[in-house]
Amino acid sequence: MTNPAPPSLRVAIACGGSGGHLFPGLAVAQQLRRCNAAVTLLISPKEVDQQALRSASGLEIVTLPAVGLRRGGEIAFLGGFARSYRAAKAAFKSCPPQGALAMGGFTSAPPLLAARRLGARVFLHESNSIPGRANRWLSWFVHRAFVGFPAAGPRLHTAKVTVSGTPVRSEFQPREAAACRAALGLDPGRPVLLVMGGSQGASAINSLVGNMLPFLARGFPHWQWFHLAGPAEVEAVKRAYATAGLSPQVHPFFSSMELALGAATAAISRAGASSLAELAAMRLPSVLIPYPAATDDHQLHNARALQETGAARLLEQKAATPESLAALVAELVENSAVRAAMQQALARWHRPRAASQIAQTILETIAAGSLAPRPQPNRRLSGVSVAAASSIFSLLLS
Repeated sequence: MTNPAPPSLRVAIACGGSGGHLFPGLAVAQQLRRCNAAVTLLISPKEVDQQALRSASGLEIVTLPAVGLRRGGEIAFLGGFARSYRAAKAAFKSCPPQGALAMGGFTSAPPLLAARRLGARVFLHESNSIPGRANRWLSWFVHRAFVGFPAAGPRLHTAKVTVSGTPVRSEFQPREAAACRAALGLDPGRPVLLVMGGSQGASAINSLVGNMLPFLARGFPHWQWFHLAGPAEVEAVKRAYATAGLSPQVHPFFSSMELALGAATAAISRAGASSLAELAAMRLPSVLIPYPAATDDHQLHNARALQETGAARLLEQKAATPESLAALVAELVENSAVRAAMQQALARWHRPRAASQIAQTILETIAAGSLAPRPQPNRRLSGVSVAAASSIFSLLLS
């Protein structure tokens, strides 16, 4: 990026609620700071947000009330949405942003609309191949949308869509495995299997891996294990490894994921778009087990896109057995030719300029100095969705 921002320019990035929203938002924030823009990160009170940002520097951090929409909880959702909207407006009063970026999830919607109300240029990023409900609603209001998968663009209600890929932080790039293993206290010369279920762990993956351990412990005692279990299941996961006679590293959450990915020979992972972008950036072969309850089954669509290009193995949770997972994992860890082919495919998924492209477009749009005409909506939007979005946002903004 070559064009610095004026010292007074500020961009708000709403990225709270999950690691899949937070870490790509941080990547864009890094690029904006390199261009001299001030950045306000708007996050949720969740522990994953608070923990991940403890080492963040040079950024203003604002915690907003969490907003989530669940069946039967519409009234509570509206109340939380209104509180978050008012909190965002109050936060913007002293330092109003000239631009605002929503990274997905309903936690990002109130601050984006508050920024728009104050005259900011507003943007969204959709990481997944199937856009979430919040981003589908917000796409009516934004000046441009960025997407990680080309398939997401036609599902948004704006004609201004850029296929940017999903941003990853600058530290995510291929690393020397032995050095990463040594930094983590592992044996540099022995393979490492990384198990991760997303920023908050995955109970089903923990259970499946626990039942798989006896199949692999006998045949591959030289493997090392690095397992991110989530905060609620650390002790149960440790017991499963102890029963199998293994000595893993088990963590509830791990902030230096570039080291964990760099140390690994292969990974077992959910298929959230941010995790997939990091796997691609690090060229790490994986077995993907999509979260089956993800909205619109978007993780399955994400995983299929990688599988179809040879960039990952897909194992659906409903069909997964300890034996089938063990077979897939053993192939990746033990067969260097299979890993090499998968790494070549992963390289084609990596978008190294995603964060800088998004940051540059935001700054250029702000610098243009006038609001662009409202983008034409996708005419396939259902009337029900239009009515629901219009009524909710009109009520909250009145």
